[in-house]
Amino acid sequence: MTRRTAYLAVYDTYADWETGHATAHLAQHGFTVRTVGPTTGPVTSMGGLTVRPDLALAELRPEDGALLILPGAGLWDAGDELAPFARAARTFLDAGVPVAAICGATAGLAREGLLDERAHTSAVSFYLAATGYGGGEHYVDADAVTDHGRAGRDGAGSGGALVTAGPTEPVAFAREILALLGVFEGEKLDAWYRLFHDSDASAYEVLQG
Repeated sequence: MTRRTAYLAVYDTYADWETGHATAHLAQHGFTVRTVGPTTGPVTSMGGLTVRPDLALAELRPEDGALLILPGAGLWDAGDELAPFARAARTFLDAGVPVAAICGATAGLAREGLLDERAHTSAVSFYLAATGYGGGEHYVDADAVTDHGRAGRDGAGSGGALVTAGPTEPVAFAREILALLGVFEGEKLDAWYRLFHDSDASAYEVLQG
C-alpha cells in the first residue's frame, strides 16, 4: 500500500490553494497523502496556515510513493532554499515515479534542468525563460500538461511522468494527476473537470453513475 502514497511538499510561503483539488480527491479514492517539509518543523503557507510535515525531505524515498506534488511558493523565486525539492523531483523521475509541479515549482524544475527535454507549461513562457533553462522549444501553451517520460540519467527506463501547470489552473492540474494515477478516466474524468471547473451540474450525474 506504500505505492498508494502521494507526497505533498510543504514549505514556507507554499500556495495552499493550488493543490487542494488534487489531494482531496486522491484521499477520497484510496490514496494516503503525506506532507514533506524541509524538516519536520512547522511551515506556514501563503494563506497563513500552519502545517507540521509528516516527514522531512531527507526521509523521502521514491520507492515508497506513487507521486510527488510540488506547489508554488514565493521562495521558489527568492533564492535556492527550495532547490533540494527540485533535486528530489529528479530522483523521483529517474526512479520512474511521477512528479507534479505547479506555478513557481515549474521554475524550480527548469533551473534543475528537468524541463529541457520534456513537454511542459507554466504561468507564461517568459517566466520560465527568465531561469535560463534550455527547454523553451518544449513549452506548451495549455492549462496543464502531462509528459509521460524520458530516459533517466543512466539511459535506462522511461523515466517518470511529469505534470506541470500554471498558478491559475489548480483544477486542470488535479485533472492531470487524477488521470495519471487512474482515479478517473474517459467520460468520468471529463465530467469531474466540468463539474469543478465549469460548475456544470449535469456532470454530477455522470460522476455518480
